Amino acid sequence: QVQLVESGGGLVQAGGSLRLSCVGSGSIFSTNTMGWYRQAPGKQRELVAEMSGSGSTYYADSVKGRFTISKGNAKNTVYLQMSSLKPEDTAVYYCNAQMITSATITFRDYWGQGTQVTVSS
Repeated sequence: QVQLVESGGGLVQAGGSLRLSCVGSGSIFSTNTMGWYRQAPGKQRELVAEMSGSGSTYYADSVKGRFTISKGNAKNTVYLQMSSLKPEDTAVYYCNAQMITSATITFRDYWGQGTQVTVSS
């Protein structure tokens, strides 16, 4: 069974930092884009940052200059370094990956279970 497991969320004061991790496990044959989304209460899920298989990155305007996405040396691992956190960054953060697995023959989206990030003012 293919899984994406996030960790690293928590409670932090405004101006602080957190590092989120996401590790994929299971029968994963290939991974393309990996990224992070977030969903705040009462709001739609939004793309925060992503990195393509070739290494190009995208950041939402709201996090540019504060968040950094990177891939780990281990396969199917992605990180999100969050700095200068603001109360409006409070949300559940979800890892997303486009993967070919033992259950698919084309790339499809996989999601983690989410990790809560709370920034206090």
